[in-house]
Amino acid sequence: MNIPSRYDPKATEDKWYTYWLENGYFRSRPDGRKPYTIVMPPPNVTGVLHMGHVLNNTLQDVLIRRARMAGYNACWVPGTDHASIATEAKVVAHLRAKGIEKSDLSRAEFVKHAWAWAHKHGGIILEQLKKLGASCDWARIRFTLDEVLCESVTRAFVDLYERGLIYRGYRMVNWDPQAQTTISDEEVSHVEKRGKLYYLRYPIKGLNAFVTLATTRPETILGDTAIAVHPDDERYAHLRGKTAIVPIANREIQIIQDEYVDREFGTGCLKITPAHDVNDSEIGDRHQLEIIDIFNEDGSLNAHGRHYEGKDRFAARRLIVKELQEKGFLVREVDYAHKVGTSERTGAVIEPKRSIQWFLKMKDLAKPALEAVSNGAVALVPAKFERAYRHWMEGIHDWNISRQLWWGHPIPAYYYGEGPADFVVAQGPEKALEQARKKSGNPDLQAADLKRDPDVLDTWFSAWLWPISVFDGIRRPDNAEMTYYYPTQDLVTAPEILFFWVARMIMAGYAFKRQKPFSQVYLTGIVRDKRGRKMSKSLGNSPDPIALIERYGADAVRVGMLLTAPAGNDLPFDEALCLQGRNFANKIWNAFRLVQRWEIGEKRQPDYAALGVSWFTNRLNQALHQLERDFKAYRISAALMRLYKLIWNDFCALYLEIAKPPYGEKIDAKTASQTRQLFEDILKALHLFMPFLTEEIWQRFARRGEREALIITDMPESKPYDEKLIRAFGFSVQVVSALRHFRSEKNIPNAEKLTVFVSERETHRHFDPVICKLAQLAELRYVDGKIDGAPIVRAGLNEYFIPGEEAVDTRAERAKARAEITHLQGFLKRVQKELDNADFIDRAPESVVAAARKKQADAREKIKRLQRHIEDLKG
Repeated sequence: MNIPSRYDPKATEDKWYTYWLENGYFRSRPDGRKPYTIVMPPPNVTGVLHMGHVLNNTLQDVLIRRARMAGYNACWVPGTDHASIATEAKVVAHLRAKGIEKSDLSRAEFVKHAWAWAHKHGGIILEQLKKLGASCDWARIRFTLDEVLCESVTRAFVDLYERGLIYRGYRMVNWDPQAQTTISDEEVSHVEKRGKLYYLRYPIKGLNAFVTLATTRPETILGDTAIAVHPDDERYAHLRGKTAIVPIANREIQIIQDEYVDREFGTGCLKITPAHDVNDSEIGDRHQLEIIDIFNEDGSLNAHGRHYEGKDRFAARRLIVKELQEKGFLVREVDYAHKVGTSERTGAVIEPKRSIQWFLKMKDLAKPALEAVSNGAVALVPAKFERAYRHWMEGIHDWNISRQLWWGHPIPAYYYGEGPADFVVAQGPEKALEQARKKSGNPDLQAADLKRDPDVLDTWFSAWLWPISVFDGIRRPDNAEMTYYYPTQDLVTAPEILFFWVARMIMAGYAFKRQKPFSQVYLTGIVRDKRGRKMSKSLGNSPDPIALIERYGADAVRVGMLLTAPAGNDLPFDEALCLQGRNFANKIWNAFRLVQRWEIGEKRQPDYAALGVSWFTNRLNQALHQLERDFKAYRISAALMRLYKLIWNDFCALYLEIAKPPYGEKIDAKTASQTRQLFEDILKALHLFMPFLTEEIWQRFARRGEREALIITDMPESKPYDEKLIRAFGFSVQVVSALRHFRSEKNIPNAEKLTVFVSERETHRHFDPVICKLAQLAELRYVDGKIDGAPIVRAGLNEYFIPGEEAVDTRAERAKARAEITHLQGFLKRVQKELDNADFIDRAPESVVAAARKKQADAREKIKRLQRHIEDLKG
């Protein structure tokens, strides 16, 4: 077989991905096996692959491939999200570039453009995931605006409304002036910004006096309807029952008393603008104050803004401050840092606004979801996120689920009159008409008399149903697929959507199925650059994943992402990690080339080879056992690093050097066969992380049928292993390393076989044939004492004498021994400090304490021997 000198990902990746697809290895249908199910967090339909997607989907692929090889019926459901705000914004920008404004179009026309955009861009990210190696069941692709999912969302809304959990209310909401829609509390980021605190004077009616107050938003004085002071603040007792005049507006407002006022902030007086501040709104409700909304939906001032009508709110602020200053109402302004609510979607500063919206009551829905995490039914990995989850769930507010957009799931509410209760909620227009006739008492109502609610639902309202709706579990609760695949097993997602999505999915699971939607939630970290900055397009610090795959190969990128990606911790990504991944692939490829080049001869298996096989078999079983523990604890990055070291250090650097025949000789059949079996077990374990490379080598090792592909072969099981044997081999490696270092210092060629004499204190003779093979020794003899004049090499407590070499430089040897004593004394001091610590002795396991005491004894013994050696050199 002609094996290329270097591994070429471009020649293998498309080939094997096509092979996997054609043979249906990703496909899942209910059968007698135990299911293992993951639902993909659906990326935005118009999105493209970024580094966060690479991390998230690589982790999912590792888990799904492992389950497939463990014999589960592995089902990974892919899909995309319609992403109301993001997609509508892109379509609006696209149309504007063509000279078309959204306002020029009917709703139906705009939605038609949005669908065209979604069809054009919707499949890009899923195709890119295939390049990464994602082994999804592509026959199951779901889109949150698919017919089945649309009907599911409508049914869920109707069901919750009929249960009294959805209501229509006039409340303070978060208004995004850029997207011109409400957003939920969870979609608001509170960003610290530098601003100004303005001290303003309001004239007191009937008195030649003023009251001074502080505000960060002077433009909202045009919506002021009161000034509040604390009832116990004696500074303002004389103002009880008085009124003040709003500067510029010249409107008379009450001076009220309310315990909410912080007497220590500013001047202790608070301007009350019920239409534009959440706390002011509550004060306004308590005191039945007038509500004056001064803003249009785009954040510009309306007619209540008087001569500033049409001005943007921030431009108006600057002009109003100037006018206040000119008229003597501005006392002073000071620099002030404070948190400002901004939209996570658009970055626009949020405008608190009173509005009629649809809300979902969350308190009762949250109880079983909180209990599920508290009792471990749903595990958050890492567990450090449980505290934040509990805090959010215990303080949960009703969810504003309506959005003032055209792209999304229409709210299934139909209005038949002008009254606040003149509406019905129904599955469709026919049922709505039937209900409206009954509710209104008017049997003559016609379909044309009904007006559908113009809003759409929050994107997360469809997303929270995802684990259920992808299996059609809302429309057909007891269908075969729902019964088989639900609840799913693992969810892999980012911690920033723990509340947007994860918590709500758990709530939906119990609300609609009385079951958890998944058992474990693996929360990834954030991908950051070398400087610790979050990767983003705006910073220009995020590489194109497809370009990385083209440059290094998909396996190398997967390895590069996972080498430093512990659960819940941020990932400091560096492209050098992909280079490391590529080098690792080439290392494995070269090992394969070495093994395949061996010629088999009719000979007995050498002792060194038998010992090498014995050691590495035990070492592999130890690693497999540790990998199992890593996966149970979701230490996926640690599992990869464990495999990396096993392959690079133990298999390539040690085992293959032991097993390979002497130069120019053939290998025995037994060692060749055992080596291949060990190599194949490594490929099985590594396949999860590097699927393309491993499948290529697997298929090159032998002709394999369709049912023998690596992707569906059984994962190797960990068998019992001998820890003492592994430790003994570790000592042998120390000996080899010391002897190789001696060769290097003395410039002794490897071809020159050395005879070495051992003064033994630690008995590990079992691996002597391995030592002789790796250290190029003619013989290893044991003696009772030292050999005068011979150079000495030390490993552990043993001394290795190499006679026949040049005379020892006694001065240099003494200096070397003294340096080693100094090092050992420092080590001994640290161990002694540990053993002098009573807490360590009381709390540490006995084995750990015993190990520390052994280190102490060994260090003391080595120091004594080195001191004796120095004395001998003097003589």
